[in-house]
Amino acid sequence: MQRELVIALRATLATLVLLGVVYPLAMTGLAQALAPKLADGSLVTDENGQVVGSALIAQRFTKAGYLWPRPSAAGTDGWDATASSGSNFGTTSQKLHDRAAAEAERLRAANPDAPQAIPAELVAASGSGLDPHLSPEAALWQAPRVARARSVDPDRVRAVIESQVEPRTLGFLGEPRVNVLLVNLALDRQFGRPSE
Repeated sequence: MQRELVIALRATLATLVLLGVVYPLAMTGLAQALAPKLADGSLVTDENGQVVGSALIAQRFTKAGYLWPRPSAAGTDGWDATASSGSNFGTTSQKLHDRAAAEAERLRAANPDAPQAIPAELVAASGSGLDPHLSPEAALWQAPRVARARSVDPDRVRAVIESQVEPRTLGFLGEPRVNVLLVNLALDRQFGRPSE
């Protein structure tokens, strides 16, 4: 029995060292060598070199002069990267219906010059609650509000949004999309920061 215990302890120690130390260090080193920006969290900096967020995690934008992300159910107030989750409300949930209706009312009030049909993703949270992307249609729907807040022509805002459209991955995976943070930084570079 003592012999089996020694063998089991050796196997446990070897597995712990191999999978708990060697493998993670090797993968971290490989990731740093092949894709350092991705390995470091896809951090985004402003024109002064200050980190303002990650291209992988949505954050709250409330000023009218910025694109707004999808609603978030992550954490108590949303957009909490330590509490990534969806609302888990089903399609028949009254809470989901009420929240979507309130969000649609808020969007219409803030953007009266936009087309009537609000893109569904602007009233529904993503599965993680932290999706940093919108469809080009959802971003362009917000252009009148952003243009009004920045006192610029809506076509100029649309041009900035369209310049930030990311194509399908590898040409066939996913859908075209825009990263809300990257578009907002591009708007700041083009027109300056909004006052409101």
